[in-house]
Amino acid sequence: MARILITSAIPYINGIKHLGNLVGSQLPADLYARYMRQRGHEVMFLCATDEHGTPAELAAAKAGKPVAEFCAEMHEVQAGLARGFRLSFDHFGRSSSPQNHQLTQYFAGRLADAGLIEEVSERQVYSNADGRFLPDRYIEGTCPNCGYDKARGDQCENCTKQLDPTDLIDPRSAISGSTDLEVCETKHLYLRQSALRDQLDAWIDTKSDWPVLTTSIAKKWLHDGDGLQDRGITRDLNWGVPVRKGTEDWPGMEGKVFYVWFDAPIEYIAAAVEWADANGKADADWQRWWRTDKGADDVRYVQFMGKDNVPFHTLSFPATIMGADDNWKLVDYIKSFNYLNYDGGQFSTSQGRGIFQDQALEILPVDYWRWWLLSHAPESSDSEFTWENFQSSVNKDLADVLGNFVSRITKFCRSKFGEVVPDAPADLARAERDALWSRIGPLLKEYETQMEAMEVRKSANTLRAIWVVGNEYLQEAAPWSVFKTDADRAAAIVATALNLAGLYAILSAPFIPETSETLGRALNVTDFDWPSGVDDLARLPAGHGFVVPDVLFAKISDEDREAWQERFSGTRA
Repeated sequence: MARILITSAIPYINGIKHLGNLVGSQLPADLYARYMRQRGHEVMFLCATDEHGTPAELAAAKAGKPVAEFCAEMHEVQAGLARGFRLSFDHFGRSSSPQNHQLTQYFAGRLADAGLIEEVSERQVYSNADGRFLPDRYIEGTCPNCGYDKARGDQCENCTKQLDPTDLIDPRSAISGSTDLEVCETKHLYLRQSALRDQLDAWIDTKSDWPVLTTSIAKKWLHDGDGLQDRGITRDLNWGVPVRKGTEDWPGMEGKVFYVWFDAPIEYIAAAVEWADANGKADADWQRWWRTDKGADDVRYVQFMGKDNVPFHTLSFPATIMGADDNWKLVDYIKSFNYLNYDGGQFSTSQGRGIFQDQALEILPVDYWRWWLLSHAPESSDSEFTWENFQSSVNKDLADVLGNFVSRITKFCRSKFGEVVPDAPADLARAERDALWSRIGPLLKEYETQMEAMEVRKSANTLRAIWVVGNEYLQEAAPWSVFKTDADRAAAIVATALNLAGLYAILSAPFIPETSETLGRALNVTDFDWPSGVDDLARLPAGHGFVVPDVLFAKISDEDREAWQERFSGTRA
């Protein structure tokens, strides 16, 4: 049994996330967590809401609520949607938690003691109309790199280039829209990432198994231009983790908070502390996941994220961990994803473009979405959601393949043998199992290899191929015809096919957990242990009772598709 720590990129608190956010981190992380639990491994799956920084303040102001109240409400909304999408977090925390405040201040103190934080006098943008300094994301303008006219002051979401607010063309306040801006002097703390460049470079070189997307982004930030730059870790904001050096005040930093990029990744660790505190656990229970001197040296730590988060997770957060030099666990594997686009454009929370998680769950059950998103995960390149493709995939994969097989075999058995697994002569039953396993076994091994390697789309394709075998088996064995002349052999075929349906409930659980549970209940499957051989096609013995389930997946009609395409045309009130 292995111990596997899994984190997915923590979503901003500023609104309900779209499907692109979901498939870029949380959903594939859940797929992996569910699979590893099924294989008997010990898993700790952590996520949280990212509650500090400009997005939170702006969203709260727009909602007309105090920022703390807004964040508390939105955390509950996002936690509810996570449950709706069946995300199996061990804990879904909050970056505004006292645990994260304490850990962030601790790391800052360790880094300062190591000489890796320096105080810098810098010139920042001041808005005369708003009467305040404007942190990066309070400033919008045109990106000098790609010309996108809604770039933020820290990064362009269109081309992902890291920016400084003074780089923007025609900058304006994101609060008031005012262009009455001037540059004034202020003091901030910087993490000396450049001092750790060689150490980070050597560490990344040891990760030969990382996806090309992950390492290429990290290496580009390390070596392009002037290489890895020092980065500010404080901001002139009211909402956030107050700047302290461990438990001590930090002279000159009064009234400032840590920049959200610094405290947000630390919440991965804090979420484990929150989990321990919420469940009456001791410190040792969370430390065994995160402290290498407390047992975490044998933990495999896997992160899931979109490509825009890769620089912070391959460089900045590791720099924090390395610089603190205090036996903290570094990530072992980073699974990164490209973008999922929407019907010819981009999903965008800020622009309200695309299908959002609450809307998706309003119109269809969760497994329709989980299946399509995972089977079209943007791994090697960007992918695109279109309603035509969604309809086709749901109808062909879920309804025509999996749903059709389950319906055919359970209804046929009921009509000829009743709602019990039929009894068949041992030699006939064994022959059917051997013949079917010769086709299922190699596909199962392929599925396992792909799931362990986090090859999401390949895993989905192989699972579908396993489903297809069921329909092919029924078509070739034709128990409805055999029954007319050889009822014993028909019984053997039906018993084997019913057992295959039971295995589908087990094998499909990481992708479509709700349907897996429904099918498992209908077939009275009590043993969800992962299959390993031909005898697993005899788990449901003769006389085992079942009920014919309702239709697992209703087909999406052209009328529904057209209505949804019109309704979700790319805007959200």
